[in-house]
Formats: sequence, structure tokens, C-alpha cells
Amino acid sequence: MRIAVFGTGGVGGYYGGRLAEAGEDVVFIARGPHLEALRESGLRVESTKGDFTLPSIQVTGDPGEAGDVDVVMLCVKCWQVPDAVEGLRQLIGPDTFVLPMENGVETPEQLAAEFGWRHVLGGVCGIVSFIAEPGLIRHIAYEPFVHFGEWDNRPSERVDRLRQAFEGARGLIVDTPPDIQAAMWRKYILIASWSGVGAVTRAPIGVVRSQPGTRGLLEGAMEEIHQVATAQGVNLPDDIVPQTLAILDSVEYGGTASMQRDVMEGRFSELEAQTGALVRMGEDAGVPTPVNKLIYHALRPMELRTRGQVSFEAP
Repeated sequence: MRIAVFGTGGVGGYYGGRLAEAGEDVVFIARGPHLEALRESGLRVESTKGDFTLPSIQVTGDPGEAGDVDVVMLCVKCWQVPDAVEGLRQLIGPDTFVLPMENGVETPEQLAAEFGWRHVLGGVCGIVSFIAEPGLIRHIAYEPFVHFGEWDNRPSERVDRLRQAFEGARGLIVDTPPDIQAAMWRKYILIASWSGVGAVTRAPIGVVRSQPGTRGLLEGAMEEIHQVATAQGVNLPDDIVPQTLAILDSVEYGGTASMQRDVMEGRFSELEAQTGALVRMGEDAGVPTPVNKLIYHALRPMELRTRGQVSFEAP
């Protein structure tokens, strides 16, 4: 398969790098100093699953230069998806499909509204990785996984081909679950609750989970997400909340969520796509979400300030 990686950050750099390391035909789309470093010196990955270097890779800053591709791995932040649409148009041919690898649950439907379901899969991944310096991706935690499938869960030849490509790469757990929407919500219930409570408290997960009050916030946020999922017809197990808490109990003490780090460091964050989306979905479904609503509205003023939509002096 010829694979385009749209967004060569911590996610795209790691997963695309593993595919290229395995011999797949991969073209990376990047920008800025990272793009220049990738052009000059290739891609370096430092990982708990084994370091590797690709001295020379196919990389461009212009999606129109990528040529024909079978699949596009969309590895941008949720808030960047609308801006990525025009670039994606230059990559999508008659049989090209997009694998979204974002944190939220809304991206596949956003893409399908633009391109139709014949060009979109459901997908979810999990990893803690980032650009350590231009040209270098650092994976520091979490067993990297990727799950994907057709939105209606039907078997398909393209899903089988993509699975074979991923299974040829080392350092990855690959699955095509029987219910991709449920798989995405499993990740969402973890990441949205952790991100929200972590961003409000500005504390690592080890502190959040060990204090009765903040652990209660985590559990409350998860319960609300479960209720909204159920209202939308998503089939999650009855014990999904204790399952998810058990996962967070296994995360290293100092771990932080990516949205939390963005909020703390004054960058654009995925607040709207994670906590904000849950609040909106709850309102549409008639499901109260008081914990998530409090988290969302507590964080929103700083998000608006970061985006230049309101002005005030921050402490």
C-alpha cells in the first residue's frame, strides 16, 4: 500500500515511521523546522519499543506533491481537522480512504460529511509521544495500539490490507474490532476524563487518582460519558468505568494527558473536541453532564484567551 501520513507529529511520526521501517511505501506530510530536518536528515524515533532511524524518507510540505495514495493516516489534532480538509482533497483519489487517528469521536463523521463514507474508516490509537526536536520523535509511555474498521462494522478488503500493513510493523498492537465505534468510545471515556480533570487540577495522574476528591471527579466524568454513549446507542460494557479507572491506575505516576499539557503550556487544545463535545452531545441526548460541564466552562476562558477571542490578564 502507498500510505500518506498527514501530520508527522508524535502520532504520525511514530506510526508512519514504524510502517516505513517495515518497508511500506510511506510519504510524510510535515511543516516548519520539522519538515526541513526530515528532508535533510530523515526521521529518528526514540521508543520504549526500540529506537530506529530512517536516514532518508519521502516527505513534503505540500499534499499535492504526495502523488497517488491508497490510504491517508490523518494524525493532526482534533481542532486542526477542519483546516486539514483542503489538503486532504489533494490526496483523495477514487479509491483512497482516510484513517483518522484523533482523540475524539466526531472526526469520522466530519470527514464523511466532506468526502462520503466510501473514503473514511473509523479509527483510534493510543500512545504517549511527541516531537522532541525537529526530526526526532520520542515515545515515552503506553503500549502503542491502533484499531480501525468500517463505520458500519462490515468486513472489507481495504481493512484487511491495512491490517496486514500494520501487522508487518514492530512495536504496535493492531486490531480490527467487531465494533469500531465502541472501540473509539473506550478510548474517549479514558482520554476525555483524564484530560479534563488533569487540565483543571494541573496535576499528574498519580496525584489525581490518589486523592479521593479528584478521583471522584474522574469517576463522575466517566459515568457521564458512559451515559451519553448509551444514549447514542454505543455498546459499552456495564463495568466500563471501573475498567477505565483500572487503566489509569496503571499509568506512570507523573503521566499527563496531551490536552492537559497543551492547556498548561498555553497552546491551542482539544477542549472543544473532548470535554466540549461531550457536553454538546449530552445536551442533544437529554443527558445531564454536570461534572463535564463544570470542567468545560472552567477551562474555556483560558482557551478563548489563547485563541485571541477574549482578552484578560492571566496570573
